[in-house]
Amino acid sequence: MINVVLLQPEIPNNTGNIVRTCAATGAVLHVIGPCGFSWEDKYLKRSGLDYWDISEVRRYENIQEFLLKNFNYSGEENMDKAVKIAYTSAGVQTLFSSTKGRIIHSDIKFEKDCFVFFGKETRGLPEPLLEDNYSSTFRIPMRAQARSLNLANSVAIVIYEYLRQYGYHDLLTEGHLSQRGRRI
Repeated sequence: MINVVLLQPEIPNNTGNIVRTCAATGAVLHVIGPCGFSWEDKYLKRSGLDYWDISEVRRYENIQEFLLKNFNYSGEENMDKAVKIAYTSAGVQTLFSSTKGRIIHSDIKFEKDCFVFFGKETRGLPEPLLEDNYSSTFRIPMRAQARSLNLANSVAIVIYEYLRQYGYHDLLTEGHLSQRGRRI
């Protein structure tokens, strides 16, 4: 399954909406702190609705804890180099979403158990991290006049591209009208 990695998110509503999207799709959400909000924030809870019980959210104090728990890596390099060494050593596809990427998200061939990093709402992923991982950095196309998309929307776009590539495995792909209780 796709692993969504939020690096120091700042806005509780976005993270709550991402929790809901991950719960609805089966994606695993990894949140690396420090965050710009409290996990008790009412907007975070409200945005996630009643999906908290069916979501898989893993929280980390910092990038080192994330790398140790997911890639079994505990090196002393700076974050930017450590991330690349960790996922390369583990042989796990790790991608980075940024407006600075040259590859289009739909041109990526997602591996089954990949990790996709997303940055802060106000600044995105740190540029040194992108420099060290630029060949794995992609963008979602948008008009030249737009700076960026909303973080929760970007995560949803990437998750659904991943799911499309795997035929929406384990997801309901057909609905029905509830008033009539039958399919049309």
